Amino acid sequence: MKMAQEKKTYTFGPVPSRRLGRSLGVDFVPFKTCTYDCIYCQLGRTTAKTAERKEYFPVGAVLKEVEEKLQKVSAPDYITLSGSGEPTLHSRISDIISGIKKFSDIPVAVLTNGSLLWIDEVRDAISGADLVIPSLDAGSEETFLRVNRPHSGIVFTEMVDGLCLLREDFPGPVWLEVFITAGVTDTEEEISRIRNLVDRIAPERIQLNTAIRTPAEQSMDPVSRERLEEIAALFGSNCDVIADYDKVHSLGEFSLTEEQVLDLLRLRPCSVDDISAGLGLHRNEAVKYVQELVDKKLIRMEKRRGKRLYSGY
Repeated sequence: MKMAQEKKTYTFGPVPSRRLGRSLGVDFVPFKTCTYDCIYCQLGRTTAKTAERKEYFPVGAVLKEVEEKLQKVSAPDYITLSGSGEPTLHSRISDIISGIKKFSDIPVAVLTNGSLLWIDEVRDAISGADLVIPSLDAGSEETFLRVNRPHSGIVFTEMVDGLCLLREDFPGPVWLEVFITAGVTDTEEEISRIRNLVDRIAPERIQLNTAIRTPAEQSMDPVSRERLEEIAALFGSNCDVIADYDKVHSLGEFSLTEEQVLDLLRLRPCSVDDISAGLGLHRNEAVKYVQELVDKKLIRMEKRRGKRLYSGY
């Protein structure tokens, strides 16, 4: 089988997470290779929208790096399969899960947009994980198309059926993330539709999120903490607000490199890719550093020829 060119790193962190404690991220799908092109994605527009499952990167290389990383860092609370694309697109995700479990007893979580869970093979592939966190961002097909901008092979009703089947089949807990977009899914009508679907899916926990970091579409505004808490009350006692209003990602290990990012941006304007390459950071980590520094007004963002560049003052 022809492999994609191996990238430099498959792991990032451990990083502080509001829902998973200290999480070691594992990323084994090429950047922005996804079934969706969500309007809120902090990593920008999807550049490779696909529903094709294949072995994007070699399983052996991924497992080798995870094992080596665990020998260098204090034990995280979770090993999280997520990253910069949709992890269930990797056709051997089951081998990655089982391989990790051969050398580690740390719980494995899968963060997925849920788009492929209607496929029996995909649900079987992640059945060895300890926790699955899928997403539901819309209560109707019209809103689904507007918010998630899915691949043409993804049908809203099948996606929802897949979430229901996951809940029935998966032996561990399912926590459902619901992303609320201001002016789109925060209306009473859409929230009611989402609640009806959540009742069908019946996850152990419901987690509300919103666009705290710069989204793919900059015209989008985050939902306020107060509004999210109002919505959470409608879903019941098993619903939490996980939006990172308190910037938990700036704590602990993340803050160790903040000054290095600033030093680089004082020298010259850089894109997220430039920061990632220059400092040896995973793209996900670079995005979080940049957003934190923008929020603190320590750096500024400008667009040049359609590219986002960041620089110090």
